[in-house]
Amino acid sequence: MAIRTPLLHTERLGSQTLYRVRRGPSGVWRPRPLLVGAALTVLVVAAFTAELVTGRFPVSAAEAIGALFWYGEQSTVDVVYGLRLPRALVGLLAGAAFAVSGAIFQTLARNALASPDVIGVTAGANAAAVAGLVLGAGAGLSTAVLALLGAAASAVAIYALAWKNGATGYRIILIGIGISALCTSITAYLLQRADLFQAQRAVVWLTGSINMREWTHVVPLAAAVAVLLPVAFVLGRHLAALTLGDDTARGLGVPVQRSRAVLLFTAVGLAAFATAAAGPIAFVALIAPQVALRLVGRPTPPMAASALTGAFIVLAGDMAARPFDLPVGVVTGLVGAAGLMWLLARANRTGQGA
Repeated sequence: MAIRTPLLHTERLGSQTLYRVRRGPSGVWRPRPLLVGAALTVLVVAAFTAELVTGRFPVSAAEAIGALFWYGEQSTVDVVYGLRLPRALVGLLAGAAFAVSGAIFQTLARNALASPDVIGVTAGANAAAVAGLVLGAGAGLSTAVLALLGAAASAVAIYALAWKNGATGYRIILIGIGISALCTSITAYLLQRADLFQAQRAVVWLTGSINMREWTHVVPLAAAVAVLLPVAFVLGRHLAALTLGDDTARGLGVPVQRSRAVLLFTAVGLAAFATAAAGPIAFVALIAPQVALRLVGRPTPPMAASALTGAFIVLAGDMAARPFDLPVGVVTGLVGAAGLMWLLARANRTGQGA
């Protein structure tokens, strides 16, 4: 007889977190997540539309929407489809992928500072991409493919080194920090060896940008998001149980090691494909889940709200960076650095020790 997996639900009551185990829909109406989701959706649609109409070639919102259905002048259709739509889609998908990846890492590690930036996934992508630009390693492969391979290699190394009768979030974080330091050192060494032109190309890529993106960047990222995002949403119901510890989660019927492994490689895959398409856009994976968590009022980062928040941060950051001809990574870096300092100050004040 099939055994249904119990579902663990958490909610915040004042300063305390309540845990409830159930086997079916509770029927409890919670308007706040729906209202937050609706508001974030409106913001994302507005930012996406702004990406389509903003630029040197003037296009109105009605013309941009018409161009999406191949109506209007051919020049407008060419500008919207050939230049602006790929850029907007990369921003939308990369932001959502980074944010969901960060939400998974932060929940598994029970640490608000855990993200692909911290545990070495994006550092591995950076090292591989810079090696290709400076040394010509992987000749014939694009920078995006090299970044994807670097992220995958670092993720496998982290999981293998963290394995000891299973892999815990604590060991993964510690090993990941070491791998991140190693990859960062390799990247710095390669930049020192590079000539001026190679170093400039590498620095632009390391900043993170969605400028001049094409459909060749959109298609693999969209395919990865279409596969990995549903997996993250489906297995997200196990995340709250895993935060209670392996024994408790196992007692609640959660397959601990299998769920953790699938969730980790889903998070790595999302971060790797986003980095390959847009570069390592700083702090989105760190900040977006924390913003969504506070908007929804949940003790752990919610997946859907995190995805919408990440997409809005990247699209809005790109709009803010356009007048200054800056990569979006500069804007997210400035905002994210302020957010990181706030998280550290809050953790120090509450004694959580982030």
